[in-house]
Amino acid sequence: MTAVEQTRHLATAIPGPNSSALIDRKAAAVSRGVGTTMPVYAARAGGGIVEDVDGNRLIDLGSGIAVTTIGNAAPRVAAAVAAQAGEFTHTCFMVTPYEQYVAVCEHLNRLTPGTGDKRSALFNTGSEAVENAIKIARSYTRKQAVVAFDHAYHGRTNLTMALTAKSMPYKHGFGPFAPEIYRAPLSYPFRDAEFGKELATDGELAARRAISVIDKQVGADNLAAVIIEPIQGEGGFIVPAPGFLATLLAWCRDNDVVFIADEVQTGFARTGAMFACEHEGIEPDLIVTAKGIAGGLPLSAVTGRAEIMDAPHVSGLGGTYGGNPVACAAALATIETIEAEGLVARAAAIETLMKDRLHRLQADDDRIGDVRGRGAMIAVELVKSGGTEPDAELTKALCAAAHAEGVIVLSCGTYGNVLRFLPPLAISDDLLHEGLDVLEAALRHLS
Repeated sequence: MTAVEQTRHLATAIPGPNSSALIDRKAAAVSRGVGTTMPVYAARAGGGIVEDVDGNRLIDLGSGIAVTTIGNAAPRVAAAVAAQAGEFTHTCFMVTPYEQYVAVCEHLNRLTPGTGDKRSALFNTGSEAVENAIKIARSYTRKQAVVAFDHAYHGRTNLTMALTAKSMPYKHGFGPFAPEIYRAPLSYPFRDAEFGKELATDGELAARRAISVIDKQVGADNLAAVIIEPIQGEGGFIVPAPGFLATLLAWCRDNDVVFIADEVQTGFARTGAMFACEHEGIEPDLIVTAKGIAGGLPLSAVTGRAEIMDAPHVSGLGGTYGGNPVACAAALATIETIEAEGLVARAAAIETLMKDRLHRLQADDDRIGDVRGRGAMIAVELVKSGGTEPDAELTKALCAAAHAEGVIVLSCGTYGNVLRFLPPLAISDDLLHEGLDVLEAALRHLS
């Protein structure tokens, strides 16, 4: 494969004629329920660029929603996938197992926070891994209830829709949902500031608020698990106040409740640590991973304390495609790339660059209410000038303007007013600055 030129280039208007033709074909062939963010169709991608079928080269600040963390078609991954596909593509690990699955689990047990004896199990998607983490927790505790948090996103299957907070587009019209799911208040520093500085900055205080709700509405004797994203993804890249996660974990340990960290979006160097939990110094009972685990191939995992992971009966966990050998080969190459190329440090460097630019922009524009995030997982929360009221319309317009100029950006947040940045760690500083230049110009134009 020829390397993709690492420059932004608009050969046509967005979308071009070839993408427009494919948009028409999609409308005739694909369910209307499958939406798309960008009006372009990809042909090639690599580094910090996605090239479309019309020859437009777009700056990638989305990484396929945090999947191609190490860069698209990363050399080690591409080579490993080709080699494994030439050997065998599937046998089903539950029928005739293979070393690649075991090797991925060994690496997960080594890399995830915690020094004790650990086990892992592999699946296909983040939603599937979340469901299995709940199954494991229920098997271990022999309790049923599960607590998730405000603004949470955990997936689109029935159980994970119940865990997810946002109705449209994820839950609307798709119920009834799985029972025994409860919700507690998250630490959301920017919004908690409306209730006082102490709540916004004191994570322990915010955790006590959540624990009070859990005690009253569920009760520890009924609670199998608490599941939380260490940094929320779809909810708005919300970073809880320091001490929030640690206080929750301590309460879970005291009450025989399994603490599940959903690191689907935050794992594998994305936040400037291999896993986001490391920033808070916590060791979850179970960690759910997917997205960045395999360089773009479908793979997910649950990793955790051995006594919890071994609680389900033999054959209680599994799935026909879980831990596919080609995906496992990609995961091993992804982990090798992260470690060999120092990508944890690269994510931290991206944070410094992006926050410096965005904070300077915030100082000149009060519509940027908050700049937050860690590593290459950065967000700006957009508000109406002079206050903190969410501005979803500005966010939508800003995304559209960036897309038209060849910059891939994504929005998120319960209120639809958060612009999120998930650049691949292979992106150059020049492309990052250029992408931010485009956004800055668009924001000024929209004033």
